[in-house]
Amino acid sequence: MVLQYLNHLDNDEFQKAIQELQLTKSIWTIDLAYLMRHFGVKHKFCTQTLGVDKGYKNQSFYRKHFDTEENRVNQLFAQAKDCKVLVEKCTVTVQDIQNHLSQGHVAIVLVNAVLLLCDLCSSPVKYCCFLPIGQKCFCRSPDYQGHFIVLCGYNKASGSIYYNNPAYADRTCCTSISNFEEARTSYGTDEDILFIYTDS
Repeated sequence: MVLQYLNHLDNDEFQKAIQELQLTKSIWTIDLAYLMRHFGVKHKFCTQTLGVDKGYKNQSFYRKHFDTEENRVNQLFAQAKDCKVLVEKCTVTVQDIQNHLSQGHVAIVLVNAVLLLCDLCSSPVKYCCFLPIGQKCFCRSPDYQGHFIVLCGYNKASGSIYYNNPAYADRTCCTSISNFEEARTSYGTDEDILFIYTDS
């Protein structure tokens, strides 16, 4: 989505990059930083954890690929500087994000999709089943569902942030800054944000 926005997307070259960078079923933010570097896109990846948080091994979202991915991802972090992938361990504020967006840039953010609510899309069903009174419902939504969104703007007056959700490529979504903050700082995200500079 970002490469297309920046007019850097050539489908054949993109497929080649996917294979070279070994981007398969499990994509981490560091993978996206390497992808931006591959296409010569100026970027800065900010995170709370330089590598893989071992605590995620017990989370259902990460469990399936954790053992096979841990070494690969840690290796990418270790080689980042030599590969000219800019990674910084730091805290990013809403003001930092707004300043970046106000200059016409975009950002890829890892959020907990379970918590992120779009004010413009129709509301998701909050109850997984409708059973007669007295019967227990054993369905539950996951505690964490990692998902990347692309921030594209904000409205300071209304306290809103605008983003594109790759799951709905045909629309721009909007949420309150407080909801966005809750979703992006949720345990599991490492507060990962990949700042993309459109003057690349």
